This record gives sequence, structure tokens and C-alpha cells, in this order.
Amino acid sequence: MTNEVITRNQAQEKTLLALYGALTYLDMKEEVDVESLVSGIYDLPYADCPYFTKAILIAALKSLNGEIEAYNARMNKWTFDRLNRVEQALLLLSYSQYFYVEQDVDKAAVINVAVLLAKKYLEATDYKFVNAILDKVLTREK
Repeated sequence: MTNEVITRNQAQEKTLLALYGALTYLDMKEEVDVESLVSGIYDLPYADCPYFTKAILIAALKSLNGEIEAYNARMNKWTFDRLNRVEQALLLLSYSQYFYVEQDVDKAAVINVAVLLAKKYLEATDYKFVNAILDKVLTREK
């Protein structure tokens, strides 16, 4: 990817992959090496990787327990740990982007991206769950 401009959609997709990788490491009780993970996904030195991916991954890992609690509190008869890893990564991406990295981003835009990624990577109707849970969780009113 050297000399290529990375679009926002590409960065979001690669960030999803980075979060998936991080969740896999955590599930295996391994340390997450953020720099190696991000560099490997972009095939670039860490310093040359997009800020968006680095910021989302770091924010998600720092606030992981709080994010999981936020989702668990709004899921009916379901828990975050029962979701498949792609869904988990997608929800973490959306939460971290909305609350930590781009606090002025429009909620509808975050949900739209999540739905598009869900349609690409999840089962046919799973995007409906992603849409519904994000609509409940991504709220700035406390």
C-alpha cells in the first residue's frame, strides 16, 4: 500500500480487522502488540499507518470492559460474549469512534458504516441487530 491513499472506508475495514485480531489475542490470553498488529494489517511501518486505526484500536482496548458493559446493559437476553468475534469487533469500532475518537461524528454515519460492514462480513440479517443495538448504545444523553 505504499504511495496509495487510504480511503476512510478502507481504514474502517482495516480497523475492523485490527479489532478482530486484538480480540483473538485476548481470547487466547495473549498480549496485544498494537504496533505489530496495525503494521501487519496495513503492510506499512506503524508510523505510516492511519491515525484512525491506531486511535480506535487503542481506545477500544483501554475501555474494553466499559464498552462491553454498555452493550450488555442494552441487550435483551443476550450478552456481548455470545456474539461472534466479527460482531464484537464491529460494535467496538463503532463505540470507540463515536465516544472516544470522533466525538463530533454523526450517530447515523457511524451506524451506516457498521451496517455496511455487517452486510459484508456477517450473516444476511445480522445487520439488523447491529443497527438496533448501536441505536440504543450510541447516545450522548446520560
